[in-house]
Amino acid sequence: MAFTDFKSIAQVQETFGIKYTEADYIQYDDIEPSPAFLAEFAFSQQYIDVFASETSRGENVIYPIFREVYKKYVDCFSLWSHKSIAYDAQLSGTPDYLISTKSALGKTVLGTPIIVGVEAKRNDFIEGWGQCLAELVAVQRINDDDVKPVYGIVTDGEMWQFGKLAENLFTRNETVLAISELRKVFGAIGHLMRANLPASTEPNTSTA
Repeated sequence: MAFTDFKSIAQVQETFGIKYTEADYIQYDDIEPSPAFLAEFAFSQQYIDVFASETSRGENVIYPIFREVYKKYVDCFSLWSHKSIAYDAQLSGTPDYLISTKSALGKTVLGTPIIVGVEAKRNDFIEGWGQCLAELVAVQRINDDDVKPVYGIVTDGEMWQFGKLAENLFTRNETVLAISELRKVFGAIGHLMRANLPASTEPNTSTA
């Protein structure tokens, strides 16, 4: 059963015994998009119909944002686009985006997944969250650690929603961010990454 076969949060809850709650747990790190990123982002929005298709959203909005925030944490994490993962036949598939710890074996090997990102196809956040929560359950089991939270982000490029799974409790962040709040989107993603940094490690502020 692929992650995309799960069509709602409730379906995943019933299948795996997951409880649901809502709370504003996201904090916002002070992360400034680089001038180069802002210039490219503005160029794309001015001259390209970035929301014309799912592929366009991913290439011109979603992935560039993940990549830009990731640059600050490149020494500790790896960023993956469409990397297949599998726990068993029921929990397998290809997350749109995935952030993991950095493997000692190099960039070709997946470390411990900590954040999954799902593009809300056809702007369908209900189905997007079904897929995302199934991926979080898989990640939790792959990591063999149900205490440490794993985090999910569902976005159509314009709206950004956040959730986390710890033990058997899924918490959906009440505040939804808009792309017009770009620095908050950056800060929220950065906060999730910083929360998973090894002790005494700071973001790579020298990375452009």
